Amino acid sequence: MLRRLIDGGTLAVLATLIAVTLPAQGRVPAGDWVTYNRTVAGDRFSPLTEITPANVSQLREICRYALPEVTSLQTGPIVIKGVLYFTTDTISYAIDAARCAEQWKYVRHSATPHPLAVHRGFAYLDGRLFRGTSDAHVSALNASDGRLLWEHIIAEKTPGVLMPMAPIAWNGLVYIGTAGGDIVGVTGHVYALDPADGHVVWRFDVVPDTGVGRTTWTNPRLPKAGGGFWTSFTIDEHRGVLFVAAGNPAPDFDIELRTGDNLYSNSVIALDARTGRLLGYNQLVKHDNHDWDVDSPPIVVTTRGGRAIVASANKNGLLSVLDRSRTTTLPVLWEGPTTTRENVDAPLSRDSIVRFCPGFVGGVEWNGAAYSPQTNLLYVGAVDWCSRVQLKRDTSEIPPAGTAWFGNEGPVSAAMFDPPERARGWVTAFDPESGTVRWKYPALHPILASVTPTAGGVVFTADLGGRVYAFDAASGKIVWQIDTGQSAGGGLVTYQAGGRQLVAMASGMKSPIWPGGSDASRIVVYGLPRR
Repeated sequence: MLRRLIDGGTLAVLATLIAVTLPAQGRVPAGDWVTYNRTVAGDRFSPLTEITPANVSQLREICRYALPEVTSLQTGPIVIKGVLYFTTDTISYAIDAARCAEQWKYVRHSATPHPLAVHRGFAYLDGRLFRGTSDAHVSALNASDGRLLWEHIIAEKTPGVLMPMAPIAWNGLVYIGTAGGDIVGVTGHVYALDPADGHVVWRFDVVPDTGVGRTTWTNPRLPKAGGGFWTSFTIDEHRGVLFVAAGNPAPDFDIELRTGDNLYSNSVIALDARTGRLLGYNQLVKHDNHDWDVDSPPIVVTTRGGRAIVASANKNGLLSVLDRSRTTTLPVLWEGPTTTRENVDAPLSRDSIVRFCPGFVGGVEWNGAAYSPQTNLLYVGAVDWCSRVQLKRDTSEIPPAGTAWFGNEGPVSAAMFDPPERARGWVTAFDPESGTVRWKYPALHPILASVTPTAGGVVFTADLGGRVYAFDAASGKIVWQIDTGQSAGGGLVTYQAGGRQLVAMASGMKSPIWPGGSDASRIVVYGLPRR
């Protein structure tokens, strides 16, 4: 029977055979997109095959949903049984995934809104949706009607704590973390919550109160700050290991003031998913003076050659591939550049401005690497935009709790970046075994949107200039592109609804940080014409 199916030569059959061998795919219906990166392993690979390099040029807009707000739309939509769910800072949405008709929305305004006004999506488990808020609450909503089931303040009541990341759910727990590590007195925490009522099952502190990690914050007059979580987590289901990527310590730029190794900031951290016990870590950016968070979701991959890896694409402009079989140390197997790297080792100065690349909003941001078992390639989208920083001259006073703490002279402003018209992007395909670059595409605008490979042999992404791309996954040739006129920095997902494969994207990102902007925010859905 197997011989006959293979001899039949259908890509769909081959993709199905590949998919069932993947540990993270088994519980995910092929036509759904059930978590931020589709699977808790985070690979973003879709087993759908209807859209291919041969027909992708026929993609047309099927429908769109115009949000009743203009926002920094960075959400990663999820799709379950024909319903597409997504979030903004203040509103949770459900729309028909095939027609874009609104099913419900739930509005909640935070008591202490954050100036970034950003949120990145839901976790889903057993008919419930889970999300954080910008005033450090976690909410559970009924997926069928948007009704609030419970809401609790989870993080400590420290000014500046927020929870913009998309949580994940696994094995009867919901995992979420706190952000705001650029704020005086704010440190990152990982929480495992009971989905029934939201009570905390366990908590892990990135900046520990005791032990070896505590001794690495060596300036006694400095309040500890940093290690926040801005994006989603990942789980190795076979081993029961939760991988989290912790952000930078603060003050962001001043390592002369912020002495020591500052563990466990800027690290990929391995935790026991059931208990929260620290299993191991690798601090990928040491003595960080560029605000180079380790901040995108690490992805769990078993390569075609059988190697167990964790791939972490970071703001320092490197894709770091770690040995997952050695959990306690997570040693680096190889690292490869994802964007321009210049002046990376030059010390910052209190007397002059130093330019470095990638800048402190460069490299890879909240959407990390993706992996296709079909091509055995890792795909990464990145930002190519440099920064200019001068250290603060007077360090005698520590800012009060709840205020931003970057350690630079003057305010954080546009003057600290290269002109926005010089901001560019990259999409790179790496061999996960060797680190060899198989193909690379220079985009005219930063790539912040997610990168999504499919079993149809296509890789989707989009840039801040509003262009949506489909690449041939093997060669990197552009096989379809369209100019939406809307900057894109959120998720692109593919799923089945209405009897066909569709592609949805979060379009329209009005942000105080990023170049370009949009006068509207939308979910746009594309598909092939019906035969």
